[in-house]
Amino acid sequence: MRIEDIPLNQIRRPFLRQNDPAKVIALMQSIQEVGQQEPIDVLEVDGQYYGFSGCHRYEACTRLGHETIRCRVRKAPRSILQKHLA
Repeated sequence: MRIEDIPLNQIRRPFLRQNDPAKVIALMQSIQEVGQQEPIDVLEVDGQYYGFSGCHRYEACTRLGHETIRCRVRKAPRSILQKHLA
């Protein structure tokens, strides 16, 4: 596993999640003041990134106009990705 900043437009988010607007706003304020403290988790499968968690942090960074987001990247085979998609 590694930590790196990945362009937001390179992270596929297979599931649409409902965000708590108040939580997104609070995260936006926190990220502006102190930066992103906790990376989101992504799977790297065949050079593609898939995000299944961190939806509020992802949305906050998107709304702030950030080009990248700090990620905890775990390489995985396609079989693991299929389990997440099931």
